[in-house]
Amino acid sequence: MSVSHTEIQCLITARNHAYTPYSNHPVAALVEDDQGRQFTGCNVEIANYKGLCAEASAIASMVSQTGSTTLARVVVMGPGEALCTPCGDCRQRIREFATVDTEIVVVSGEGEVLKRYSMEALLPDSFGPENLPD
Repeated sequence: MSVSHTEIQCLITARNHAYTPYSNHPVAALVEDDQGRQFTGCNVEIANYKGLCAEASAIASMVSQTGSTTLARVVVMGPGEALCTPCGDCRQRIREFATVDTEIVVVSGEGEVLKRYSMEALLPDSFGPENLPD
């Protein structure tokens, strides 16, 4: 599945809203749930360096706005041409809502697809809800 021009524009807008006074590394994420609804997020830093990542922001938006808990796709955009993959915490957060079919796409700052991942490739041998006792 490709990333549309409209989705790229939404990512650029979200990235432009990022609050990054400490790292100057704005990131945006777009998540799509299993109903095709899309939500964007950006990173928001705070002085104690425990800010909110773009992926976490977008997932929180999805859950809070619709109650949806299934990710069909995640698209991440960093500020430049370098690969800007989800951090470890976000990989686990994505895993919480992912299925075996969830696609994770990383695009350049201009929207060129740089790499695609399955959940297994992004976080191999991961721990998830099914690993907890009933």
